[in-house]
Amino acid sequence: MRISSRSGLPSLLLYLGIGIAIGQDGFGNVVFDNAELTQVIGYAALVVILAEGGLGTKWKEIKPALPAAVLLSLLGVAVSVGITAAGAHYLVGLDWRQSLIIGAVVSSTDAAAVFSVLRKVPLPARITGVLEAESGFNDAPVVILVVAFSTTGPVDQWYVLVGEIALELAIGAAIGLAVGWLGAYGMRHIALPASGLYPIAVMAIAVTAYAAGALAHGSGFLAVYLAAMVLGNSKLPHWPATRGFADGLGWIAQIGMFVLLGLLVTPHNLLDDIWPAILIGLVLTLLARPVSVFVALLPFRMPWQEKALMSWAGLRGAVPIILATIPMVTGVDGSQRIFNIVFILVVVYTLIQGPTLPWLARALGIGRADQAADLGVESAPLERLRGHLLSVSIPEHSKMHGVEVAELRLPAGAAVTLVVRDEKSFVPSPTTVLRQGDELLVVATDPVRDAAERRLRAVGQGGKLAGWLGTGGTSS
Repeated sequence: MRISSRSGLPSLLLYLGIGIAIGQDGFGNVVFDNAELTQVIGYAALVVILAEGGLGTKWKEIKPALPAAVLLSLLGVAVSVGITAAGAHYLVGLDWRQSLIIGAVVSSTDAAAVFSVLRKVPLPARITGVLEAESGFNDAPVVILVVAFSTTGPVDQWYVLVGEIALELAIGAAIGLAVGWLGAYGMRHIALPASGLYPIAVMAIAVTAYAAGALAHGSGFLAVYLAAMVLGNSKLPHWPATRGFADGLGWIAQIGMFVLLGLLVTPHNLLDDIWPAILIGLVLTLLARPVSVFVALLPFRMPWQEKALMSWAGLRGAVPIILATIPMVTGVDGSQRIFNIVFILVVVYTLIQGPTLPWLARALGIGRADQAADLGVESAPLERLRGHLLSVSIPEHSKMHGVEVAELRLPAGAAVTLVVRDEKSFVPSPTTVLRQGDELLVVATDPVRDAAERRLRAVGQGGKLAGWLGTGGTSS
């Protein structure tokens, strides 16, 4: 994790490297070539990852970005598939079926890869909201396209395929929202015998949404994401423990999936496909992704700088490599070459795009070095005391730096009880001046818990005059 953070590279590459290192061309000499097992495990891991992502998605942040994200996930994917497939066919010489499969496989973006390199760059919420929602939504139509192309080849009547995609997405969305709402209702009204069962129950509900969606011939991936998003915004009991449990499961799923994918690849077989992969990647990165972003976002008034950043932020992660196993399982001609091209493309362009994303954001004037970063706030319930303990981290360039404790103007019922500075803790006075790097412990009663967090975030963004100057509690 620390190497990934300091280098600006998504941890995906580190775990893929571990898998390759212990594979048949590495030090471990482990021979593994079971594409079907890899696909099954990859699907299971993707369900967990989407559930964890949905649980962490805040509705108030994603709601304004929803129309743009939906268009990017549908129209944007269609444009990207078409342009990338044309490039693979005319420039590399692949047949249309192989070209369409590759175009569909690489058209999904990966939220974990995007935010692992952007977590230290403060960005407007409209950008992060669109990228996060797009990453959660576009897996569903892409999976449908890859399966369709891998089983039937190019579709003569394109509107039939569009209708099937629309129907599967509608079924998946309806089931996901219904399962999420019913699950949240049950979790709030049924007392489980142990608090440790709540995180397990939440994940079980999310997985149930996937199973129900798939059984109803809908999009199970969309169902699990939406169900988890409903659960994550329902103020469930023992939420901090649930969130931590889901986060841990998500990391385990990613690590296992990436190592397995690294095992599946045979490095000495990749040499012949390096240049085709690089060429298709150039078409995808410099043409297909930008065109799809600008076309899909035409109805929205967004500066070209933000569209340019979102074009470059279309990082590919483990999902395309997992999807590249589908043609291997169905027996498509040239499926091994498809897998090799996708694998090389993902690794090479993640190496290029990942470290340069923060630089590009600053070059475009988005996420400047002196821009206030949002506070890191974690909450733990004090159930017997009917209160909450908020842990607040003051990041670099936060406007809370230099603010006295009294100037926070927290609501009645909330107070800063402890400050940790330079690994030493002390009880602050009203005139204690807060600094970058400080960690605060804030105790708040249940009725004012949300108001206290909003006020803390507002001061972090706008300083001690936040509120009077119209600065809200969330970044925009």
